[in-house]
Amino acid sequence: MLGAMLPLGDAIQTTGAADTIAQLILRLSGVLSPSMIVGLLMLVTMLLTNLINNAAAAVLMAPIGVSLAVGLGVSIDPMLMAVAVASSCAFMTPIGHQSNTLIMGPGGYRFGDYWKMGLPVSILFLIVGTPLILLIWPL
Repeated sequence: MLGAMLPLGDAIQTTGAADTIAQLILRLSGVLSPSMIVGLLMLVTMLLTNLINNAAAAVLMAPIGVSLAVGLGVSIDPMLMAVAVASSCAFMTPIGHQSNTLIMGPGGYRFGDYWKMGLPVSILFLIVGTPLILLIWPL
């Protein structure tokens, strides 16, 4: 899956799709501060990583994060770290990470069981991760 996503991530960058998606998010910059946009990027990446493989989510969202940073005129580092941290937060579905899928059968879990514990953990990562990223890698 990752092998198939690498060309897709490159295509998103070279065709301008990353810039287009970033421009849609940048329209919110009149309402949201750059640090809130880092949080929004984390949120979108977290939602995506629960649907596809975490490495594939990082490959798809990294060009968007770079375009957002360039559009806001801020450092690229916090945007890429937000993508890296958020793409590792596949807690809400069994298909987001292979470990989640692996324990589904032996643990007797159902698909709907994952969000009950995964949602609070994801919210915690968002609340704690965004300020820490901005503290360590300032805009």
